[in-house]
Amino acid sequence: MKFLVRLLIITAFLALPATIANAQMDFLKRGKDLLRDLPGGQSTQQLSDSDIGAGLREALKVGAERVVGQVGATDGFNGDPAIHISLPESLQKVQSTLSRVGLSSMTDDLELRLNRAAEAASPEAQAVFWQAIDEMTWDDVREIFDGPDDAATRYLERTMSSPLVTRMKPIVDASLAEVGAVRAYDQAIGRYKAVPFVPDVKADLTQHVLERALKGLFLYLAQEEAAIRQNPAKQTTELLKKVFGK
Repeated sequence: MKFLVRLLIITAFLALPATIANAQMDFLKRGKDLLRDLPGGQSTQQLSDSDIGAGLREALKVGAERVVGQVGATDGFNGDPAIHISLPESLQKVQSTLSRVGLSSMTDDLELRLNRAAEAASPEAQAVFWQAIDEMTWDDVREIFDGPDDAATRYLERTMSSPLVTRMKPIVDASLAEVGAVRAYDQAIGRYKAVPFVPDVKADLTQHVLERALKGLFLYLAQEEAAIRQNPAKQTTELLKKVFGK
Protein backbone atom coordinates (compact mmCIF):
# COMPACT_ATOMS: atom_id res chain seq x y z
CA MET A 1 0.00 0.00 0.00
CA LYS A 2 2.82 2.39 0.93
CA PHE A 3 4.53 1.53 -2.35
CA LEU A 4 1.36 2.45 -4.28
CA VAL A 5 1.06 5.80 -2.49
CA ARG A 6 4.69 6.62 -3.19
CA LEU A 7 4.24 5.66 -6.83
CA LEU A 8 1.26 7.99 -7.18
CA ILE A 9 3.17 10.87 -5.57
CA ILE A 10 6.18 10.35 -7.84
CA THR A 11 3.94 10.17 -10.92
CA ALA A 12 2.17 13.40 -9.96
CA PHE A 13 5.49 15.13 -9.31
CA LEU A 14 6.92 14.08 -12.65
CA ALA A 15 3.80 15.33 -14.43
CA LEU A 16 3.94 18.75 -12.73
CA PRO A 17 6.56 20.45 -14.99
CA ALA A 18 4.65 19.44 -18.12
CA THR A 19 1.43 20.83 -16.67
CA ILE A 20 3.12 24.11 -15.81
CA ALA A 21 4.74 24.24 -19.23
CA ASN A 22 1.40 23.65 -20.91
CA ALA A 23 -0.18 26.38 -18.81
CA GLN A 24 2.60 28.77 -19.76
CA MET A 25 2.20 27.91 -23.44
CA ASP A 26 -1.55 28.46 -23.18
CA PHE A 27 -1.01 31.79 -21.42
CA LEU A 28 1.46 32.93 -24.09
CA LYS A 29 -0.94 31.90 -26.84
CA ARG A 30 -3.76 33.89 -25.25
CA GLY A 31 -1.46 36.89 -24.91
CA LYS A 32 -0.50 36.74 -28.56
CA ASP A 33 -4.16 36.46 -29.56
CA LEU A 34 -4.99 39.55 -27.51
CA LEU A 35 -2.10 41.51 -29.00
CA ARG A 36 -3.14 40.50 -32.50
CA ASP A 37 -6.67 41.80 -31.92
CA LEU A 38 -5.54 45.17 -30.55
CA PRO A 39 -5.42 48.17 -32.97
CA GLY A 40 -1.94 48.26 -34.41
CA GLY A 41 -1.31 44.73 -33.11
CA GLN A 42 0.27 41.80 -34.85
CA SER A 43 -2.43 41.33 -37.51
CA THR A 44 -2.19 44.98 -38.61
CA GLN A 45 1.61 44.93 -38.61
CA GLN A 46 1.62 41.89 -40.86
CA LEU A 47 -0.44 43.77 -43.45
CA SER A 48 1.52 45.81 -45.96
CA ASP A 49 0.45 49.31 -46.95
CA SER A 50 -0.58 47.96 -50.33
CA ASP A 51 -2.70 45.26 -48.64
CA ILE A 52 -4.54 47.83 -46.55
CA GLY A 53 -5.05 50.21 -49.48
CA ALA A 54 -6.24 47.49 -51.84
CA GLY A 55 -8.44 45.88 -49.18
CA LEU A 56 -10.14 49.11 -48.20
CA ARG A 57 -10.74 50.11 -51.82
CA GLU A 58 -12.17 46.69 -52.59
CA ALA A 59 -14.43 46.84 -49.53
CA LEU A 60 -15.78 50.22 -50.61
CA LYS A 61 -16.34 49.13 -54.20
CA VAL A 62 -18.08 45.95 -53.11
CA GLY A 63 -20.23 47.92 -50.67
CA ALA A 64 -21.10 50.61 -53.21
CA GLU A 65 -22.05 48.02 -55.80
CA ARG A 66 -24.34 46.21 -53.36
CA VAL A 67 -26.02 49.40 -52.18
CA VAL A 68 -26.55 50.80 -55.67
CA GLY A 69 -28.01 47.47 -56.75
CA GLN A 70 -30.35 47.50 -53.76
CA VAL A 71 -31.72 51.05 -53.98
CA GLY A 72 -31.63 51.17 -57.78
CA ALA A 73 -33.99 48.21 -58.12
CA THR A 74 -37.74 48.62 -58.53
CA ASP A 75 -39.15 49.63 -55.14
CA GLY A 76 -35.62 50.14 -53.81
CA PHE A 77 -36.80 53.48 -52.46
CA ASN A 78 -40.55 53.22 -52.77
CA GLY A 79 -40.85 49.93 -50.89
CA ASP A 80 -38.33 50.68 -48.15
CA PRO A 81 -39.76 52.61 -45.18
CA ALA A 82 -36.25 53.66 -44.10
CA ILE A 83 -35.56 55.62 -47.31
CA HIS A 84 -38.99 56.06 -48.92
CA ILE A 85 -39.25 59.54 -50.43
CA SER A 86 -42.31 61.40 -49.24
CA LEU A 87 -43.63 64.54 -50.87
CA PRO A 88 -41.71 67.76 -50.16
CA GLU A 89 -42.94 69.61 -47.12
CA SER A 90 -44.32 72.39 -49.31
CA LEU A 91 -46.61 69.85 -51.01
CA GLN A 92 -48.00 68.42 -47.79
CA LYS A 93 -50.65 71.13 -47.91
CA VAL A 94 -51.55 70.12 -51.46
CA GLN A 95 -51.83 66.52 -50.37
CA SER A 96 -54.07 67.42 -47.45
CA THR A 97 -56.29 69.68 -49.57
CA LEU A 98 -56.74 67.15 -52.37
CA SER A 99 -57.46 64.41 -49.84
CA ARG A 100 -60.36 66.44 -48.49
CA VAL A 101 -61.95 66.58 -51.94
CA GLY A 102 -61.35 62.91 -52.74
CA LEU A 103 -58.30 63.39 -54.97
CA SER A 104 -55.58 61.92 -52.77
CA SER A 105 -54.69 59.44 -55.52
CA MET A 106 -53.09 62.29 -57.47
CA THR A 107 -50.52 63.08 -54.80
CA ASP A 108 -50.04 59.39 -54.06
CA ASP A 109 -49.16 58.90 -57.73
CA LEU A 110 -46.74 61.83 -57.61
CA GLU A 111 -45.02 60.38 -54.54
CA LEU A 112 -44.58 57.04 -56.28
CA ARG A 113 -43.01 58.74 -59.28
CA LEU A 114 -40.53 60.62 -57.10
CA ASN A 115 -39.32 57.30 -55.75
CA ARG A 116 -39.12 55.85 -59.24
CA ALA A 117 -36.91 58.77 -60.29
CA ALA A 118 -34.55 58.13 -57.37
CA GLU A 119 -34.37 54.45 -58.28
CA ALA A 120 -33.57 55.30 -61.89
CA ALA A 121 -30.84 57.81 -60.99
CA SER A 122 -29.09 55.81 -58.26
CA PRO A 123 -26.91 53.65 -60.58
CA GLU A 124 -25.09 56.86 -61.58
CA ALA A 125 -23.67 57.00 -58.07
CA GLN A 126 -21.53 53.91 -58.56
CA ALA A 127 -19.16 55.50 -61.08
CA VAL A 128 -18.74 58.58 -58.85
CA PHE A 129 -18.05 56.43 -55.79
CA TRP A 130 -15.50 54.32 -57.65
CA GLN A 131 -13.67 57.38 -58.96
CA ALA A 132 -13.44 58.82 -55.44
CA ILE A 133 -12.24 55.48 -54.09
CA ASP A 134 -9.50 55.23 -56.72
CA GLU A 135 -8.34 58.77 -55.97
CA MET A 136 -7.94 58.31 -52.20
CA THR A 137 -4.46 59.14 -50.91
CA TRP A 138 -2.53 56.87 -48.57
CA ASP A 139 -3.25 59.28 -45.69
CA ASP A 140 -6.97 58.98 -46.48
CA VAL A 141 -6.72 55.20 -46.54
CA ARG A 142 -4.84 54.97 -43.24
CA GLU A 143 -7.23 57.34 -41.46
CA ILE A 144 -10.25 55.45 -42.76
CA PHE A 145 -8.79 52.03 -41.96
CA ASP A 146 -8.06 53.04 -38.36
CA GLY A 147 -11.32 54.98 -38.01
CA PRO A 148 -14.84 53.99 -36.91
CA ASP A 149 -16.96 51.49 -38.81
CA ASP A 150 -18.48 54.19 -41.03
CA ALA A 151 -15.29 56.21 -41.60
CA ALA A 152 -15.16 55.53 -45.34
CA THR A 153 -18.81 56.40 -45.82
CA ARG A 154 -18.38 59.72 -44.01
CA TYR A 155 -15.30 60.44 -46.12
CA LEU A 156 -17.27 59.85 -49.34
CA GLU A 157 -20.21 61.87 -48.03
CA ARG A 158 -17.90 64.76 -47.16
CA THR A 159 -15.93 64.76 -50.41
CA MET A 160 -18.35 63.45 -53.02
CA SER A 161 -21.80 64.88 -52.26
CA SER A 162 -21.29 67.81 -54.62
CA PRO A 163 -19.95 65.69 -57.53
CA LEU A 164 -22.79 63.24 -56.95
CA VAL A 165 -25.37 66.01 -57.25
CA THR A 166 -23.73 67.26 -60.45
CA ARG A 167 -23.68 63.76 -61.93
CA MET A 168 -27.16 62.74 -60.82
CA LYS A 169 -29.11 65.97 -61.39
CA PRO A 170 -29.63 65.62 -65.16
CA ILE A 171 -30.55 61.97 -64.63
CA VAL A 172 -33.11 62.92 -61.99
CA ASP A 173 -34.50 65.67 -64.24
CA ALA A 174 -34.85 63.23 -67.12
CA SER A 175 -36.22 60.50 -64.86
CA LEU A 176 -38.85 62.79 -63.37
CA ALA A 177 -40.05 63.60 -66.88
CA GLU A 178 -39.78 60.00 -68.07
CA VAL A 179 -41.73 58.46 -65.20
CA GLY A 180 -44.38 61.17 -65.47
CA ALA A 181 -43.64 62.94 -62.20
CA VAL A 182 -43.59 66.39 -63.81
CA ARG A 183 -46.93 65.75 -65.46
CA ALA A 184 -48.36 64.33 -62.24
CA TYR A 185 -47.11 67.37 -60.34
CA ASP A 186 -48.67 69.79 -62.82
CA GLN A 187 -51.96 67.92 -62.67
CA ALA A 188 -51.97 67.84 -58.88
CA ILE A 189 -51.16 71.54 -58.64
CA GLY A 190 -53.84 72.31 -61.24
CA ARG A 191 -56.48 70.50 -59.21
CA TYR A 192 -55.20 72.09 -56.03
CA LYS A 193 -55.47 75.60 -57.45
CA ALA A 194 -59.02 74.86 -58.52
CA VAL A 195 -59.96 74.69 -54.84
CA PRO A 196 -61.04 78.19 -53.69
CA PHE A 197 -58.85 80.27 -51.37
CA VAL A 198 -55.82 77.97 -51.21
CA PRO A 199 -52.34 79.52 -50.85
CA ASP A 200 -49.81 79.24 -53.64
CA VAL A 201 -47.18 76.49 -53.32
CA LYS A 202 -43.95 75.70 -55.09
CA ALA A 203 -41.63 72.72 -54.92
CA ASP A 204 -38.28 71.83 -56.43
CA LEU A 205 -38.86 68.17 -57.16
CA THR A 206 -35.37 67.57 -58.53
CA GLN A 207 -33.60 68.96 -55.47
CA HIS A 208 -35.92 67.05 -53.16
CA VAL A 209 -35.28 63.74 -54.92
CA LEU A 210 -31.52 64.34 -54.99
CA GLU A 211 -31.31 65.11 -51.28
CA ARG A 212 -33.36 62.08 -50.29
CA ALA A 213 -31.62 59.77 -52.75
CA LEU A 214 -28.17 60.69 -51.39
CA LYS A 215 -29.39 60.28 -47.83
CA GLY A 216 -30.61 56.77 -48.65
CA LEU A 217 -27.40 55.83 -50.46
CA PHE A 218 -25.15 56.93 -47.60
CA LEU A 219 -27.39 55.32 -44.99
CA TYR A 220 -26.99 51.89 -46.54
CA LEU A 221 -23.37 52.41 -47.54
CA ALA A 222 -22.52 53.01 -43.87
CA GLN A 223 -24.32 49.82 -42.89
CA GLU A 224 -22.59 47.84 -45.64
CA GLU A 225 -19.17 49.19 -44.64
CA ALA A 226 -19.71 48.20 -41.01
CA ALA A 227 -20.87 44.74 -42.06
CA ILE A 228 -17.77 44.15 -44.21
CA ARG A 229 -15.52 45.24 -41.35
CA GLN A 230 -17.25 43.07 -38.75
CA ASN A 231 -19.06 40.16 -40.41
CA PRO A 232 -16.99 37.36 -41.97
CA ALA A 233 -19.97 36.41 -44.15
CA LYS A 234 -19.68 39.79 -45.87
CA GLN A 235 -15.96 39.36 -46.52
CA THR A 236 -16.59 37.67 -49.84
CA THR A 237 -13.07 37.79 -51.34
CA GLU A 238 -9.70 36.55 -50.12
CA LEU A 239 -8.40 40.12 -49.92
CA LEU A 240 -11.32 41.24 -47.73
CA LYS A 241 -10.76 38.25 -45.45
CA LYS A 242 -7.05 39.04 -45.22
CA VAL A 243 -7.52 42.71 -44.36
CA PHE A 244 -10.67 42.62 -42.22
CA GLY A 245 -10.80 39.02 -41.00
CA LYS A 246 -10.06 38.32 -37.35
